[in-house]
Amino acid sequence: MASLDRIALVLVIIGAINWLLVGVARYDLVAALFGGVSSMVSRVIYTLVGIAGIWTINLLLKPRLENR
Repeated sequence: MASLDRIALVLVIIGAINWLLVGVARYDLVAALFGGVSSMVSRVIYTLVGIAGIWTINLLLKPRLENR
């Protein structure tokens, strides 16, 4: 797996954990750590997580050569 794929997966996992906290505890960890939803750092992190989510779509579409 390419390093960019791994980075994207880590970012997607971070986003999933954040959404879990929002859904269960109404707590936005990214916003709490980086100065609120509107702060520039939080917005950059949200954007990177979103791009990573789009990037990981290609992991679904890649043929699994290892399993053949």
